[in-house]
This record gives sequence, structure tokens and C-alpha cells, in this order.
Amino acid sequence: MRILEYTIAMGSALAESPRWELYRLLGEPSRLRLLGLTSEDELSIGELAELTGEAQPNVSKHLKQLREAGLVVVRRQGTRALARLTPALNGDPLLTDAVQAGRKLCTEDGSLARVAQVIRARDEQTRAFFAQPTDDTATPPVAEWSAYLTALRALMPHRSLAVDMGTGDGALVELLAPLFDRVIAVDRSEEQLKTAARRLSDRRYDHVELIQTDYEDPCVLSRVQELGGADAVLAVRLLHHAPRPQKVVSLLSSLARPGGRVLVIDYCNHGDEGMRNRQADLWLGFEPDELIGFAEAAGLINPEVFVIPAARYGPGPDSHLQWQVLAAQRDPNQETKPS
Repeated sequence: MRILEYTIAMGSALAESPRWELYRLLGEPSRLRLLGLTSEDELSIGELAELTGEAQPNVSKHLKQLREAGLVVVRRQGTRALARLTPALNGDPLLTDAVQAGRKLCTEDGSLARVAQVIRARDEQTRAFFAQPTDDTATPPVAEWSAYLTALRALMPHRSLAVDMGTGDGALVELLAPLFDRVIAVDRSEEQLKTAARRLSDRRYDHVELIQTDYEDPCVLSRVQELGGADAVLAVRLLHHAPRPQKVVSLLSSLARPGGRVLVIDYCNHGDEGMRNRQADLWLGFEPDELIGFAEAAGLINPEVFVIPAARYGPGPDSHLQWQVLAAQRDPNQETKPS
């Protein structure tokens, strides 16, 4: 079910709820706080329990009541359940007032201000995982592919600049470098970029620029805009590590020039909880509709999602999962905002 359809269905639940039931439901401060917190961001039951100081079973019970009334949307990610305020509440002044009252309660007890801290905490395990030294023997060279890719340049009409966001050990850069006049590769892990530098050191890729910084650092956007924007912006297996995947797609969109392409490779929705521990994954893949929604919310046009055949994954620790591609375009008529 598409998000819009789900919202309409939830809206009808609101319309059918007797008024007295809504008054009863909204008379509990704990439920008002949950409305306030889920209006700020999508949060898991564990995160909501941490923010409210309530036991997870109590939070689950309150969320169930709010969901049944159509006030929150709850989706599952493996064994986790995440809740957010229903996008459309029919303009009902009672519900608008309830959300504002909940936000006021959360402002007074400090929990609303801690939401950003809780979101950042999602990132800690991922940062620690990628901060570990990497085994160079696990990253063999691409060999003669570089020569073949150089020849394929002639098939690409726009090849001035490519940006690889979350480049990791630089495997993708080794493929992009023969195709583009310039490549900017960004990663926040010093260890990963050390491996990338070693990988590229004997390739004579003087047109590749490695940048170690957080993905949202304004210096990245400034540098890309200085070069006229990117013809292609890529993020390979990055979204499932991102605390806010939607924000990452919006960032990728901002780096593309008008008419430029955004390509995201990530996992289809799966149930392997072990990937959280083995690879520090935050999200167990994504539904195609989610990726399309991310692209549309970022202002990208003509989004499409397609699956990569399993035979092309390689023997890595995620080869048992299904991979997919989100491909979209920056509107050619959209002006690039100055940094």
C-alpha cells in the first residue's frame, strides 16, 4: 500500500471515531507526549520509552490505541516498530491542539530537545564499525576493467563530475574514475579513506579527490557547487546506515546539477536481524515505495526502482540479501541554490 493510500485509510478511521472516544484517548498525558514526540521524527518504541521514561510495554499499549484511532502510523523494521504522527489529520482543530499540547509537555520535560540526541545515538554503532582498520587483502584490484570503462566514456553525454557519497574503501571510485573527468569521494571514516587512498595510489587517478567529513558538512556542497554540480551522485549501501535516510537522499539531490542523476544502491526490505550486529546496519532494507517517496520528497523527478540480479552481488557478507537501485533525476529546470 502506498503511503498516500495508507494516510487516506487512517484519515477515515479518524472520521469514524466517536468524539467521546477521542476525548478519552487524548485525556492521557502519556499519549499526548507520544503525539508530540512522533510529530518531531519517526521513532522506535525503545527510543520513545527512553525519551518518556516509561516501560516499553506501556509505550506499545499507548501507541496501539493511537494507531487504532488513526493518529500515528506504525511500521515494522524486522523486530523493531517505528512510529510517526499520521501525515494528515484532516485539519481537525482538536487533533491539532492535542499535538501542540503534547509538544508543550515534551518541551517542558526536555524530551523534545533530546530527540536529536536519540537520532544521533543510532549512528554510534555504525561509526564504530567503520572506524575499524580494514583488511586490504579483501579489496582486490579491478584489473583491466579500468581500460574497458575508459572506452565506455564515449557512451556518456555528461561526465564532468561524479560524487560518491559514503565511498568506504573506494571500490566504486575505481570504477568511476575512468568514466568521469573528476570524482569526489566522501566518507566520514578515516580508516576507510586510508584504504581508499591505498587502493587508488598506484592508479594515477590524480582527478580523484578524497574528502573525510560528515556527509552533511556544508563544505561538500560548497566544493561540488564550485565545480558546477555533479552529473552523477551515487550512494552505495549507505542508506541502511543512515539515521535519517530521507535526509541523505535530499542531500544527494542537492549535490546534483539540474538534469544530473542520483543513483542509490541498497537492500530490499529483509528480515535478517543479524545484519545489525554483523554490519552495524540501522535499517533492514527498504520497500520500493519508500525509496520512491524519498526521491519525490527530495524534489527528484522520474524516480524508478529496479532489482539487481543476485549473480552480480559478489561473495560479501550481504550477498544473501536482495539489492535494488533507486534512479532519479534532478529537475533540469530547477535552479541550483548558492551555498
